[in-house]
Amino acid sequence: MTSLSILDLAPIPSGGTAGDALRNTLDLARRAEAFGYHRYWVAEHHFAPGVASAAPAVLIALVAAATSTIRVGSGAVQLGHRTALAVVEQFGLIDALYPGRIDLGLGRSGQRRTELAELAKRTPPPPKPARVVDGLLIPEGFSFAALAASPLFALYGSLLQQPGAESPDFADQVDDIIALLAGTYRSAEGLAAHATPGEGAKLELWVLGSSGGQSAQVAGERGLPFAANYHVSPSTVLEAADAYRAAFKPSKTLTAPHLVVSADVVVAEDDDTARELASPYGLWVRSIRTGAGAMPFPSPEEAAAHEWTEEDRALVADRLDTQFVGSPRTVAERLRVLRDVTGADELLVTTITHDHADRVRSFELLAEEWARS
Repeated sequence: MTSLSILDLAPIPSGGTAGDALRNTLDLARRAEAFGYHRYWVAEHHFAPGVASAAPAVLIALVAAATSTIRVGSGAVQLGHRTALAVVEQFGLIDALYPGRIDLGLGRSGQRRTELAELAKRTPPPPKPARVVDGLLIPEGFSFAALAASPLFALYGSLLQQPGAESPDFADQVDDIIALLAGTYRSAEGLAAHATPGEGAKLELWVLGSSGGQSAQVAGERGLPFAANYHVSPSTVLEAADAYRAAFKPSKTLTAPHLVVSADVVVAEDDDTARELASPYGLWVRSIRTGAGAMPFPSPEEAAAHEWTEEDRALVADRLDTQFVGSPRTVAERLRVLRDVTGADELLVTTITHDHADRVRSFELLAEEWARS
């Protein structure tokens, strides 16, 4: 059976605090372990009033301490804002206490930020039209060029790095992490460096990506597992999966490609209730795509009070149209389509509702239905 795993952003609900969100994350992780989920990953987001997962290594350590068997990891560490050594030491420290349970997921955020800033200076190419592939909606692509042109975008990038720092090449950073973990690191001059803790850590190394670009290439060429983001960039998920498989070379880690695909999910006892719980999602996505950062997640009543413009609707259409919302059977059927079309070996589901109890119940209902299917 295809494994189900969880991606958690530690969402802060309207009227709540970061402390509330983090306590909810620890509670959900314990429940997820009992429900039978395979992995529990936490995201990394910055400058987002509605998201508390700003320091994944810290949160992963807390989640690992609160659980006992579920794999725990990052989805993903924003590698462009850290050195390879810092990442290896942080995750090596966690692995030293919880050996064999920690996943290190890597994302190329720093280079991606630079590329988007350059894209904002040019006229973006027209998006590919929406299409349906064997029942899976591949929506029209969304361009982040306007968001990248925001002065706040540049400010945030500067605050995430030391003055004058530039993000190294992602492939080089991944190679450095692999070498530091293996104890084989050598500088260009041939000097050795050893990470303690970190060297010899039994981390499961992953690469996450939203397109068929460098992330998919790096994962494939190094024989690493790859996570493709249908929930972030549904228009490019098939490109990402295909590029990864095309680039794949067997390694000590994997003899064949291993792909996980993400999805936004809200499950309730019936379709109508699920739609009500999911109704604030569009307003939340709008806050991200207007450059304000993810807002505290609204209640359904707060979302209903928002007056939508056609521009608003167009801004979030791809994310709303690809969110999996409904009863356990409805959502499980749609997830099976996602699995079959992408060829995913695992599925990574993320759920945000205003009330924590509804989010826990959503994951519980999905796990029960998935086990029956």
